[in-house]
Amino acid sequence: MEIAMIGAGYVGLVTGTCFAESGNHVTLVDNDQSKIERLNEGVIPIYEPGLQELVLRNSRAGRLEFTTDIAAAVKNSPIVYLAIGTPQGRDGSADLSALWSVVDSIAPHIDDDVIIVTKSTVPVGTNQAIFEQLRLLNNKRYHVASNPEFLKEGTAINDFMYPDRVVVGVRDDAVSEALQELYSPFLRTDKPFLSMSPESAELTKYVANALLATKISFINEMANVCEKMGGDINDVRRGIGHDQRIGFAFLFPGVGYGGSCFPKDVRALAVMAKNHDLPPTILNAVDQVNDQQKNVLMQKVNEHYSGSLAGMRFAIWGLAFKPKTDDIREAPALVLIDQLLEKGASVCVFDPEATENVRSDYGDRLDYAEQAMDALQGANALAINTEWDMFRHPDFDEMKAKLASPTIFDGRNLYDPAQMTALGFTYYSIGRPPVGNDSMVEA
Repeated sequence: MEIAMIGAGYVGLVTGTCFAESGNHVTLVDNDQSKIERLNEGVIPIYEPGLQELVLRNSRAGRLEFTTDIAAAVKNSPIVYLAIGTPQGRDGSADLSALWSVVDSIAPHIDDDVIIVTKSTVPVGTNQAIFEQLRLLNNKRYHVASNPEFLKEGTAINDFMYPDRVVVGVRDDAVSEALQELYSPFLRTDKPFLSMSPESAELTKYVANALLATKISFINEMANVCEKMGGDINDVRRGIGHDQRIGFAFLFPGVGYGGSCFPKDVRALAVMAKNHDLPPTILNAVDQVNDQQKNVLMQKVNEHYSGSLAGMRFAIWGLAFKPKTDDIREAPALVLIDQLLEKGASVCVFDPEATENVRSDYGDRLDYAEQAMDALQGANALAINTEWDMFRHPDFDEMKAKLASPTIFDGRNLYDPAQMTALGFTYYSIGRPPVGNDSMVEA
């Protein structure tokens, strides 16, 4: 099958590569000439485990090509995927300007019976709007389908190869059958192929992300309740998670969610609801709780040091919004960094993948460590923002030796408070009482 994938960003690159891995010929198109040149040289613009190996293998086999020539790619492809970024606009809604530009660009090159598949996360009604726009620009017969993505950064290859389900929004049974055939190599374990209206498919993406975000904000708010009332959120989480109606997924307390999906999708769905005269009460609360949770480590730091941070030095482990990615969009770590700098503190950061992305934004306002332990040298305290596995079992003796005082603000609950007490650390976590000599102001 010949497939044109318009957009070589995170979703387009992963999706196109995985389709090529199953034997299709995929042409990935992007208007960023430098990105296409790097991809043709085997340089992957994002960090995603396993992606580089798949890109190189399929490129060498001739199944995966990269180009800026959208006309040539579309002309020879019976299926054209639109994987265009839809960032948040000023009012919280999705900005579709790049998507509409692509629709206008492909219109002259569409042949009869081409299937245009929207992979981008788009507001309800976009599928119909694309159909109508193409009808104005092109008299050929074509189909427009919706196929939302459910990839998690850090596990995207596995998510695509072994999906929980595949959702498509179509208005024609023949289109549904064609897409089911395309996805058949990934559905051999009888995972469902769910065909529905385009409007339902568009909503499915937003509702899924909003519900997952709701679980995160809920457990974070309950963690704060536990902390005030002397409970332990980890015990409470176990107490509720074994209820099959609740489960454990996305019920890990922390410093809030970030990334390219949850924040913008919650806000975009809220705007859609509001535009239909439906008050988005829960959605607004989820977003508000998450914004507040990103301040929780700074609140603990301020309380511990009585708000006097000028001249102090802090180490930060973890910059990406989650492990196994270099994505720093709306990352909680950046909120903490900005707050510490504003208070007059100096900051040394470490992340196994995201450091260069942060360096491009902050430059010499921060110090950058080559290794995790190097960031601790002379620091008054360590703040942990991302739960990379490499942070879970550090050499605590070395940590104490490098830190000016053995103080940790753990935004991901990586360590056991009893162990921290025994090791002589002052230790703050999320939803659990602090341990150690936490009343002492350390300078």
